[in-house]
Amino acid sequence: MSRLAAGVVLVTAQEPPLDPDDPYAPGGEDAGMTATAFMSVSLDPPLVLVSLRTGSRMDDLLDEQPLWAVSVLAEHQRQIAGRFAMKGRISDRLLFADLPCDRGEATGAPLVSDALATLECRTEQRVEAGDHTLVIGHVLTARVPTTEGGPLLYYRGRYRHLG
Repeated sequence: MSRLAAGVVLVTAQEPPLDPDDPYAPGGEDAGMTATAFMSVSLDPPLVLVSLRTGSRMDDLLDEQPLWAVSVLAEHQRQIAGRFAMKGRISDRLLFADLPCDRGEATGAPLVSDALATLECRTEQRVEAGDHTLVIGHVLTARVPTTEGGPLLYYRGRYRHLG
């Protein structure tokens, strides 16, 4: 499968507040994960799919939080992809600290400001598949913030760009 080029996205979600009934309780933190197993499933209705390692932080979060977002990364955003793909990485709070993001209107999740495209989704279905969970999301919003540059790709174990 390393011979199959794949687009690179940042999947993000906001953890639910610790106590939703207490207006003074701290809000949930942002979480993010680099993914290359992401695809369009249907145009009518608009559905997308992301594959998550079962038991990963994002898998656990999307099991309880149905709202999430995707930023399609551009070729100049290799550092963002690497940052959110590191094993043994630092906390998500620090990873998001200097990342230019907007908040999704429908999900509240972070959206990378200069991504090629952004999507906000609501989970429709979760399917167990081997050691991964396939999360199918209904697209709530879709935007193309920029048309500059090409997509970031992952091929033969490395980030690449077209050209």
